[in-house]
Amino acid sequence: MNENERRGAAPSQRPRSPRVPVEFAVDVEGKDSSGKPFHVKAQAIKISRGGATIILETPVAIGAVVKLTPPFGRQLDAEVNGVWHDEVDGRQMIGIKLIDADGWFAD
Repeated sequence: MNENERRGAAPSQRPRSPRVPVEFAVDVEGKDSSGKPFHVKAQAIKISRGGATIILETPVAIGAVVKLTPPFGRQLDAEVNGVWHDEVDGRQMIGIKLIDADGWFAD
């Protein structure tokens, strides 16, 4: 299985700008894959201007809209555009695309 199959993402959904390794906590809220609301702490491990890779234990569906609150800045809306499990430790990863075109550091 290749990376695009694991993520459920088509090649055209690849990040347009490089993702940079990071490590910070982020609050994530939304609805899980069964439709129940959740609000949890997660871990951002890569970010780009318009997206991120986040370790999230709550099952979510591709296309779900979530709210992210990083330790800096304001709350941001994002769309889940990939869900997969790490081959080494089995943790669930999600790829997100920020809905705000100005990205993480907009005013």
